[in-house]
Amino acid sequence: MGQINVVAERSLDAAPDRVLELVSDYEGTRPQLWPANITDYQVLAGGKGPGTRISYRLHATKKRIRDVTAEVTAPDEQTLVESDQNSTLRTVWRVLPQGTGSTVTVTTTWTGAGGVGGFFERIFAPIGVRKLWTAVLDNLTSRV
Repeated sequence: MGQINVVAERSLDAAPDRVLELVSDYEGTRPQLWPANITDYQVLAGGKGPGTRISYRLHATKKRIRDVTAEVTAPDEQTLVESDQNSTLRTVWRVLPQGTGSTVTVTTTWTGAGGVGGFFERIFAPIGVRKLWTAVLDNLTSRV
């Protein structure tokens, strides 16, 4: 069992405050950013920024579906952390100034399985998660 890290990054022509405003809007913007492999998305509490609770189903493959119930925290003004309450899955959104725009980095980590299943998870799961965040960042780019 080892930790798996997946990172996706994007430079945007928008101020960091604007990007964080969109990313932390779990009621309005976030549902519009999800690709098709996220279903049953709900806001359970809050809706904007820290204190928000969300749930969704992540379809990694046709047979591998993960139910996520995440709580949102903000350790600083540039970071949102979505911590799954059902597993070790954790996604960190970091938005930093870059020139006249910003850089968004999304990092997802979790503790992978051991054995043969864990071997395949370490190889294939990061590909799927990176595709997920690339699609979300593509959708975010079109909204800023």
